[in-house]
Amino acid sequence: MSTPADTRLPALRAWLTQLPPSLGLALDTLRPASSDASFRRYFRLDAAGGTAIVMDAPPPHEDCAPFLHVARLLAAGGVNVPRILAEEAALGFLLLSDLGQDTFYDFLQSPRPDAQIHALYLGAIDELVRLQQIAPTGLPAYDARRLADELLLFPEWYVARHCGHELTDSERMQLERVFALLAARNAAQPTVLVHRDFHSPNLMVPIEGGAPGVIDFQDALAGPITYDIASLLMDARTTWDEPQQLDWGIRYWEAARKAGLPVNPDIAEFHADWEWMGLQRNLRILGVFARLHHRDGKPGYLRHLDRVSEYVRQAASHADAFRPLLRLMDTLDAARARQASR
Repeated sequence: MSTPADTRLPALRAWLTQLPPSLGLALDTLRPASSDASFRRYFRLDAAGGTAIVMDAPPPHEDCAPFLHVARLLAAGGVNVPRILAEEAALGFLLLSDLGQDTFYDFLQSPRPDAQIHALYLGAIDELVRLQQIAPTGLPAYDARRLADELLLFPEWYVARHCGHELTDSERMQLERVFALLAARNAAQPTVLVHRDFHSPNLMVPIEGGAPGVIDFQDALAGPITYDIASLLMDARTTWDEPQQLDWGIRYWEAARKAGLPVNPDIAEFHADWEWMGLQRNLRILGVFARLHHRDGKPGYLRHLDRVSEYVRQAASHADAFRPLLRLMDTLDAARARQASR
């Protein structure tokens, strides 16, 4: 039986055949490259001078306009993003330059020398600082209301649906206070262009000594300055211990200040800023990953829940205001354990 995705392939191939011969597209080499948590999928094919990437973003589920807008913003600011070689936004088809086959996440799946990893992440920090110097023209605001709304994914999908725990009145009130504190402090940070998923799956290993490639940026917003560094240091798919987070966090802080970015000038306060932002992000991610499993039939994300939970615990343990959250995490871990034993 064919799937809805299969029905788009003939249209995709037909579009590719209409593109200029100078692109040198070898249609018989079209092959899957990757997919993500949305409806988008990607193909790779041989082209003049190497390979190219085809994005299939089926309307009405996906809209190419945000990708095209952000791609042009970032490219104009010197960030290493895919070049747009051809577009047919009405059909949801884009032809992009290929930034390589290995994401940071792919690279880290094999043992690597510490020096090599360190150099890779210093490059990512430089690219983040470059990205944050770009004015977020035309991007929606990542404000307190949006931050607060996103946190609701945690009680709905992780607490209730995944862990099977019904919050008591006391737990609900305490969680609401935690959410209010997070949204208020994080929204009060200076505003910059926020990639929103600046982490190992969306960073490409540099080709021949260039800058890391940046992909999957279509959800960019104008929001808190520590959001992307928190994404990098508290990566939902790659575990970094606190000493490593501190090392790279301080290096980012130094580079950001040198570039004139409005990070908190007090390093201790800046550390708290990124941890509070990381706590906000990882509570949301617990809800997102649970939803991807239970609603969308994508169980692969569950293998990251323990890591994300540990990041929540790490940040929550550094502020007395989050003690109720730590107690709730204990309760949820016990609920998950009971479910696993059934």
